[in-house]
Amino acid sequence: MAEEVVLLDFWPSLFGMRSRIALAEKGIKYEYKEEDLRNKSALLLQMNPVHKKIPVLIHNGKPVCESLIQVQYIDEVWHDKAPLLPSDPYQKATVRFWADYIDKKIYDLGSRVWKTKGEEQATAKKEFIESLKLIEKELGDKPYFGGESFGYVDVAFIPFYSWFYDYEKCGNFSIEAECPKLIAWAKRCMQKESVAKSLPDQQKVYDFILQMKKHFGIE
Repeated sequence: MAEEVVLLDFWPSLFGMRSRIALAEKGIKYEYKEEDLRNKSALLLQMNPVHKKIPVLIHNGKPVCESLIQVQYIDEVWHDKAPLLPSDPYQKATVRFWADYIDKKIYDLGSRVWKTKGEEQATAKKEFIESLKLIEKELGDKPYFGGESFGYVDVAFIPFYSWFYDYEKCGNFSIEAECPKLIAWAKRCMQKESVAKSLPDQQKVYDFILQMKKHFGIE
């Protein structure tokens, strides 16, 4: 039976990028459906009735929601190529911990950097840089978070690189100056076709955020 794979997504979504990268790593052909989040499709509401959010991975008519769960699912279903999660239970628990940390800390703090001003923004920026340095410490001198090969934490974190320019412009700071090893890692990831083709241009993301700031009255 032919595999039917559909991804409901929105181009600047950090979370959707994860699924795009994982599918590309596995060499899976799929149908990409761009969602208008102000006018969500009937298919999105049907496939994710709980959260009504993108991304939604639809495999042979069955929906898989939440990006990290999608990456794990993709790795388990198409396990014969480019493994993303380690087989060792402790190593697997460790990479899941860091992916969860990225979701809980980096996304929220990054959002606060571009959504706030003044003292609130300064506090968010300080915490954001501290969190990035913690992740950089975990990376150490390894080429990738999983060691020699591109893996689960890399997939979870590299989409944020497409938003780094936005954070820097809105927060008036340099991530490379603070975390040079992290930027070297990101550039290494960008040399992979699966990543380069899945991440939007940084300037395009920044222009989108400027529109969002205008919409929300954040100047």
